[in-house]
Amino acid sequence: MNLVDVHCHLNHKEFEGKLDEVLKNAEKAGVKAIVVSGVNTASNREVLALSKKYPIIKASLGIYPIDALGLADGETGLARQIGKIDLDEEFTFMEEHQDEFVSIGEIGMDFNWADKEKTLEQQSETFRKIIRFAKKIKKPIVIHSRKAELQCLDILEEELPNNEIPVDLHCFSGRKHLTKRAAALGYYFSIPPNIVKAQNFQIAVELVPLTQLLTETDAPWLSPFRDKINEPAYVTETIKKIAEIKGLSVEEVADQIWKNYVKVFG
Repeated sequence: MNLVDVHCHLNHKEFEGKLDEVLKNAEKAGVKAIVVSGVNTASNREVLALSKKYPIIKASLGIYPIDALGLADGETGLARQIGKIDLDEEFTFMEEHQDEFVSIGEIGMDFNWADKEKTLEQQSETFRKIIRFAKKIKKPIVIHSRKAELQCLDILEEELPNNEIPVDLHCFSGRKHLTKRAAALGYYFSIPPNIVKAQNFQIAVELVPLTQLLTETDAPWLSPFRDKINEPAYVTETIKKIAEIKGLSVEEVADQIWKNYVKVFG
């Protein structure tokens, strides 16, 4: 089987000194590609460097909504963004390196860590600018939409009327009607291993066709195991749960998700 993790953060401090072992675990589990996501200027450069060092790693360059605002505060384990992200500068960097990464993300909107009333206009404007840039360089986008699912879908539908580029909704937690709406728009949903205990992801898998599902881990977060940090090898847990929900074999699910990955990320 060919397995894939389309969204994780292997540049996180949790993986310092452990990365070779984590990648061996992934390869042993059958993982053939791992998309590591940046969130800001510093981390984008880190994931590009990782992708050059390890063939299994593919880079996704991101502009996390909180980092874009310059609101990232406290210790996250990832490279910290000091001040707002200069979008034009980062777009120039991405354009210069566009052959070295597979997607733009994570990007989107967030009303969990940012005040909706104070930041809605600015987050919306930034999101639109990034989508337009992604269309320009023809890269798929990976969407962070925490407590902003409706607003993200509204903007995506307006900015991508003809599905000009693929959209992957990372850890989408919107209500059923929003999940159905996004699926009808042709968007993909990447499902993390904590689907084994998270009902919202189980419902999403019930509602979304297998041809629009992907597997991710968001490692080191969202582990399926209470006493372990998450890692790419654990996409096997997502595959097993999707197979159970869809009434299919693990092999059938893995095969289709790999096809979806190739279609979206190339």
